[in-house]
This record gives sequence, C-alpha cells and structure tokens, in this order.
Amino acid sequence: MPMMTRDVLLEMELEEDDEEDGYIALENLEQTTVSGSGSLKSQQDFRTPEFEEFNGKPDSLFFNDGQRRIDFVLVYEDESRKETNKKGSNEKQRRKRQAYESNLICDGLQLEATRSLVDDKLVFVKVHAPWEVLCTYAEIMHIKLPLKPNDLKTRSSAFDNFNWFTKLLQVDESIIKPEQEFFTAPFEKNRMNDFYIQDRDTFFNPATRSRIVYFILSRIMYQVRDNVKKFGINKLVSSGIYKAAFPLHDCNFSSPSEDLSCPNERYLLYREWAHPRSIYKKQPLDLIRKYYGEKIGIYFAWLGYYTQMLLLAAVVGVACFLYGYFTQDNCTWSKEVCDPDIGGQIIMCPQCDNECPFWSLNVTCESSKKLCIFDSFGTLVFAVFMGVWVTLFLEFWKRRQAELEYEWDTVELQQEEQPRPEYEAQCTHVVINEITQEEERVPFTTWGKCIRVTLCASAVFFWILLIIASVIGIIVYRLSVFVIFSVNLRKISNGTDPIQKYVTPQMATSITASLISFIIIMILNTIYEKVAIMITNFELPRTQTDYENSLTMKMFLFQFVNYYSSCFYIAFFKGKFVGYPGDPVYWLGKYRNEECDPGGCLFELTTQLIIIMGGKAIWNNIQEVLLPWVMNVFGRCNTVSGAEKITPRWEQDYHLQPMGKLGLFYEYLEMIIQFGFVTLFVASFPLAPLLALVNNILEIRVDAWKLTTQYRRMVPEKARDIGAWQPIMQGIAILAVVTNAMIIAFTSDMIPRLVYYWSFSIPPYGDHPDYTMKGYINISLSIFNTADFKSRVKESPYAGSKYYTCRYRDFRYPPGHEQEYKHNIYYWHVIAAKLAFIIVMEHIIYSVKFFISYAIPDVSKSTKSKIKREKYLTQKLLHENHLKDMTKNIGVIAEKMIGAVVDNSLRPKSD
Repeated sequence: MPMMTRDVLLEMELEEDDEEDGYIALENLEQTTVSGSGSLKSQQDFRTPEFEEFNGKPDSLFFNDGQRRIDFVLVYEDESRKETNKKGSNEKQRRKRQAYESNLICDGLQLEATRSLVDDKLVFVKVHAPWEVLCTYAEIMHIKLPLKPNDLKTRSSAFDNFNWFTKLLQVDESIIKPEQEFFTAPFEKNRMNDFYIQDRDTFFNPATRSRIVYFILSRIMYQVRDNVKKFGINKLVSSGIYKAAFPLHDCNFSSPSEDLSCPNERYLLYREWAHPRSIYKKQPLDLIRKYYGEKIGIYFAWLGYYTQMLLLAAVVGVACFLYGYFTQDNCTWSKEVCDPDIGGQIIMCPQCDNECPFWSLNVTCESSKKLCIFDSFGTLVFAVFMGVWVTLFLEFWKRRQAELEYEWDTVELQQEEQPRPEYEAQCTHVVINEITQEEERVPFTTWGKCIRVTLCASAVFFWILLIIASVIGIIVYRLSVFVIFSVNLRKISNGTDPIQKYVTPQMATSITASLISFIIIMILNTIYEKVAIMITNFELPRTQTDYENSLTMKMFLFQFVNYYSSCFYIAFFKGKFVGYPGDPVYWLGKYRNEECDPGGCLFELTTQLIIIMGGKAIWNNIQEVLLPWVMNVFGRCNTVSGAEKITPRWEQDYHLQPMGKLGLFYEYLEMIIQFGFVTLFVASFPLAPLLALVNNILEIRVDAWKLTTQYRRMVPEKARDIGAWQPIMQGIAILAVVTNAMIIAFTSDMIPRLVYYWSFSIPPYGDHPDYTMKGYINISLSIFNTADFKSRVKESPYAGSKYYTCRYRDFRYPPGHEQEYKHNIYYWHVIAAKLAFIIVMEHIIYSVKFFISYAIPDVSKSTKSKIKREKYLTQKLLHENHLKDMTKNIGVIAEKMIGAVVDNSLRPKSD
C-alpha cells in the first residue's frame, strides 16, 4: 500500500447542555477536517478496517491471508452491542475511534478486524506495518540495523578451564541458539543497499516491528477541540475507547506452536528461564533482550549480577554470624547479666513514671545472649567488608553494563530517543534554539518551568513531612504503650518464668511498633505512587527516559524516608537523650523518652529489619504472583462458556494481565530498597545478604514466570543502562559507610566494651591485674538514690520503696559525689573513642573505595577496542559503498558525455 500523508481530524465542539445528557454536537460532521488534502464529504469517507472471520488457526500470527504479520492488536467493545443507555456517549466514542483508525490507514498501516469468539461485543483490530512504513519510521527513529555479519565479537571467559562445570549452568545452545552478531548503523532509506537485507520479512524482527508500530500509534491524532490536538493510543485506552493495545506473544508458553514459521521464543523462555527446574541456570539474556527488548533485558542482567555478587556477601555474613553464635558462651558481660549473684542482685530503676516497677537485670538474660551473636567482633569485620563489597559491585557492574551496551547496540542510544507524545502535544511556545538559531516549539517558558518545578518540589516535600508525621505517631505509640506493657507484663510474669524470659516490655513494644510501622508504610506507598505519577505528569519531562528518571527520584526519596525512618530512629535516636531517673527528658512535654535494654538497641534494630524485610518480601510476592494468577483464573472462569472453542492468539493474550504503564519501575524500586537494607544497616544484621540472596534467586524466576505466563507481551523498549537507579545506588553506598560506622559506635556496645577492656579494667581505673571484661556490667550501670526521684505530682511515687538505690544505663557519678549524676570520666573516654572510630573507619573505607574506583575503569580495555573497531569498520564500509556508488554514477555520466562528443564529431557539418 502506498504511504498516505493526510490525517482525518475529527473536530468536536461540545455544548454544555449536551454534555450533561451524554450527547455531543458535531458541527462539521459532513466536512470533517483533512489536513492538506481538502475535506471528506461525509462520514462514509472514514477509512475503516475490513472485517474477517477467524480462520481457525489458533497459533497464527498473520492476517487471514497468511502473508501480513500482526505487529499490534487493538481491542474495543462494539458500541452498538453495549448494554447501556448512553447512546450519545457511545456514538462519540465510536466516531473518535473511526477517525483514529482512518488516520492509521492514511498513515500507511494496514488493519484487519475480527470479532471475538467468546464475547461478541469485543472486536480485535490487527495492525500490520508494510515494508515502506517500517523503512520510513526506522529512519525517523534512528534505529540501528545490520550492515554485515560481525566476526569480531568473541566471548571468552576466565572459567573456560572449568568448562565441565560451567556447562551445567549454561543454557543448552542446541535449544537456544546464539544470536548472529552484526555491524550496525542507523537506517537510511537512500542507502538501503548498504544494509544486510536477505529477506524483507525478517530484516525487521518482531520486537522492532512492534516498537515502530507503537511509535506510530502513540502519535496519530483523532480529535481537535478548541485548537487542542488529542492523539495517541494511550489516551484512547485510558478513556475507554479501546479496551487494550498490545503486541502478541508468539506462541503458548506451555507448548510449542504448530506453525512451522513460529520461532517459539516464548516457549523457550518458559522452559529454559521461567521454569523452576532452571533455577540454577544462567539467564538467556540475549533471548530475553530479543523477545522483550533491551529495557527488560538490562533489568534482568542487573538483577542477575547483583544476585551473583550477593553470594560472596552472604558467605562472609554467615561466617560472621556463626562466629558470634559459637563465641556467645564466652561473652563475659552476658554471663554477668544472667548470673543470679550479679545480674540477679542488680535492681534497675523504673523506666516510666508512677506505675512502672523496679526490676531485676537478669530478666534481660535471653536478649543479652542473642545480642552477643550480633554485637561481636565479627560484626565490625563484616561492616568494613560490606563497605568494600558495595564498591566492587558497582564498579564491576559498570563494566558489565558497558559490555551489554556494545553487544546490544545501545552505545549511542541517546541520539535516537524521541520526545514523548504528551510533551509534543503541549509544545505551543516558540523559542529560538541557541545552537541552530532556528525556531522550535517548547511546552512552557522558562518562568513557567520554574513555577512547575517549585510546585512539584513543594508537593514532594509535603509528602515527606507526612511520612515524618507518621513516624512521630509511631514514636508516640511506643512511648505510650511501653508503660502498659511494663505494668501488665510484670504482673503476668509473676511466677511464670518463660514469659518473663522471652517477652520483655521492650521486646513487646518493639515488635508491635514494627508491625504497625510496616502497615503504615504499605498504606502510604499505595497513596504516594499515584501522587508521584500525577506530579511527574504535571512536570512534563521531554523523553521517556527523563520521565522515568524524574519519577524514580521522587519515588525513591519518598520510599527512603518511608522505609528507613523507623530504622534510623532506633539506631541513632532511641535511648540517646533520656536524661537519668531523677531528671528524665520528656518528649513533646508529655511522654518520657524511651530507653534501650542494658545491652543497647542493636537487637531491637535487628528485629525491626527482619520484620520489614520479611514482611516486604511476603507482601511483594502476594502482589506479583498471587494477584495476577487469581485475576487470570477469574477471567477464565468468566469466559468458561466459550472455553470449548478454539480461540486465536490475540484473544488468548487479551485475557492476560496488562503489565502497567511503568513496566519494571516497581521491580527496580523493590530491589533498590532491599539494596538499602543490605548495605545501610548490615552492621546490625549480618544475615541480611543471605536473606536477600535467597529472595533474589526466587525473584528472578518469579519475575520470569510472571512475564512469560501471566502478562501480555510488553512493548519492546530500548535502554542503555539502568537509568537513575545507578546514581541512587552510589549515594546509598556512600551513606552506608557512615551509617554502619555510627551503628557500631553509637548503637552497639562494642566501643564502651573495648574502652573498658583496654583502659578501665586495669589500674589506675580498674582493680584487675590483667585485661578482662569482668566487671563491665557494674561499671556500665550508674547508681541512683531512690530518694532523689522527682515526680510530676507533689510526692515521689517511690517514697516508700524497699529499695534505697537502683541502677540505670549511663556513665554518671554516683549520689554523694561532688559531681553527682554528672557524666564521669569513663563517659568522656567512650565519646572520644566513638568519634575517633567513626573518623578512622570512614577514612579507611572511603580511601579503599576511591582506590578501587580509580583502579577499575568503567569500560574494559577490550570493550573500548571493540567499540572503536566496530565504529571504524562501519564508517569504512559505508564510505566504500558510497565511493562505489559515486564511481558508478561518474562512470555513467562520463560515458554519456563521451557518447555525446562522439555523436557531435561524427555528425556532418551543415553548410
């Protein structure tokens, strides 16, 4: 079909009265606007697709003629068969759709319509792009296509000597054959002979064909109203004019197609990638990229590489955990807590006003034993290791990403990305381009852009304040409910030793607060997702990459505060500003600040991490696996009446779930939040990398299963890297060094114990002849005279107590000292040691990180050479072909000129 250039634009003027009744007034129905080519005389001039009956071939990917490939499918509900009284509204939708489809045909696309076999209200419009259309838009989109076979790309591995082992992990090449490599260049129609075109039907692969067709569908107009153009399939789907728009899967995932021309790539992906029996195999990244596009391919490449690197972190983390587990019996300070003659004789001060009782230190025996596992020397080693590990991961990923850019031809992708249709639709202001000095259209002026940025930033800031308010609410809950648990658990535990051993007021408060915090996190996430999309749409980024990067930064900033705020509170604020029993610090003037266990808040931080990480993983799996599966089962149950019929490929795909507008955005977000937990707070939970490793091994296969079996095929998209997630991970890596150093210094008791061991266990401060941890509990708990209790009422609530003194967690002088209740010399030694530790640890790790970043280049030498070599050979090939054409043309011209001269010389002269 020859390429058509005219567009049918349906001009609609809506009257207010008609709008209320659901009708529209079409003023120019008989003279519908046609740009540049006159006008259509009536509605009959709309060009509509031909209706064809299903030919009975369920695996067919072609029109009924068996020649034209289906590149895209549009689905709508026939208005004439809708069960509704809004006839005017139905008529308006029908004419918009007719105008849109007419413009598609005028733009060169070929359409064929088929009515559903299961639901006769549904109509499937199959779209095919002919050769001329593909060539035209491939040039517009700067799509790189093959020039000649490439014999330079050789894949070598450092593990070639272990071929017998790597073969077990590799996908069988007899099942999934390696893709042939080509030199590529941006397509140009006038140089078509330079490209490697052996078969026009296969020169553009299905993913490229779908991408070109979606580019056209997104830019075809269907209505002009008040001089505002409306266009694009996304707007038509969101307004309900079309039910869905998607490219086709090539076959059923559970069995190969009976059509011999079908490559069965979906079946191969399910069998060798998504099936549980392939869980130990490497991912077939080239086939994933070929079938789903580079954007999905780069996500699974990154997730697979991250999971591989987690294996090393998990091994070291387990080793540190086992070190703490097997050495807990040598934990002297824990023994003193559990000893009836030491911890049993130490009476601790009440932790709240008026109603909290005195309590014995040995009730925290079990939690102190658990704390010995996590608060050990192995934790320090692991924190330093993770600071180096995260740098190695990021640097080696950059190298791997550069290799994929070369292999997948996305090195110069930025040059071929087109503006978003939504951006182009708003380009009404004319400005002068500083580079070309030519006029160009932009959606808003500089002042308008400043206003939009200010409003968007204000909205994001408001939501962050809302999260902080929710965190404050959780803190108030903790402060309020701790009093209740302190009173009631002490009463219940009288004579009931197991409850007293395992359920302390601190633990009960921490677990319930963590659960409530997790529920609030999930609720705020759901609301903010919609708000962030609205803010980004208002901001109006130019390209899809700009849109996703802007949305990524907004969402991550929110998620960072949402997920990590409670952990930051426990790690760096809880128990730090509590005063002492005679003069406690009150929060908001009403609630007495929380105190940590005598061993510190580290174990509580570990509990918080386990609940949030575990709960998040369970919740995400329910959302990602169970929900789509239930929806698909429900959809099949609704169409059970037609289940005995043989349904075509497009109808089977329609009943799958749509992937969503943001595609893999939420998958990335889930993994980056996990990356934050693994790096930011790993000093408190060495098993976090192991949990992340197990989760990611399952996550890869679950995502693969979801894509291949439960979801429609996504529109293939190009991507050269993971976008804004890379700088986010780099920022987390830098922050992780600080947080882990501060957790060891201020949250754990490692520094006070080391100060005691090396300075205060021996003279002049200690009484022991040798370095020892004996007596640490006694020196770490200060003494308080119960007669000095202050109450908010006139009389002290503990005036008649049988205890004259009690102990509390701090380093202060005892009563009767000339500086009673003021910080003692041990406190200042500890503070100096903590600050020194933070400075030394940060400088050591940052120095190592800088050295690693400098020593490992982002692009390997071999990859640089390959890129330069391919660019040189590509230019040489195009240049030589251009010279051949010029030489040929000059030869033809020369022959004509010589022939003309000869003819003139032989022609007889006239007298």
